[in-house]
Amino acid sequence: MTDSGFAKSGTAVAVDTPVVDLKRRHGELLAQVAELQWDLGGLVYEMAIRDSMRLSLITQRAAALQDVEAQLAEVARILQHETAGTAGTCGSCGAPHSANASFCWQCGQEILRQVDHAAIFANADSARQADA
Repeated sequence: MTDSGFAKSGTAVAVDTPVVDLKRRHGELLAQVAELQWDLGGLVYEMAIRDSMRLSLITQRAAALQDVEAQLAEVARILQHETAGTAGTCGSCGAPHSANASFCWQCGQEILRQVDHAAIFANADSARQADA
């Protein structure tokens, strides 16, 4: 198999990386947000009419909603930027990211590593000295 992902015969070979259907994922996340908002509102209403507010439970449900909203916002941002550049997935957790992302929004893993400029020039100088 060659680097381009095609066998020598020219037929396509299946790639092990998962294909992310961002439009489908966006729709799923929208439905999840709507359901979580509905549930949270119902929970608060039921607690209010019973005069028994449990802030820890409300906070827990709000945090779950916040997490799904963050995923939705990131997928929406990637969809908006899809025409400007290609997106990829995090090597650590598999979450999608935009072309210019430095860190994964899901797990915080570095996507683009910062390289010390001195190290770049030091490697270039040592390579020149080896050639001489």
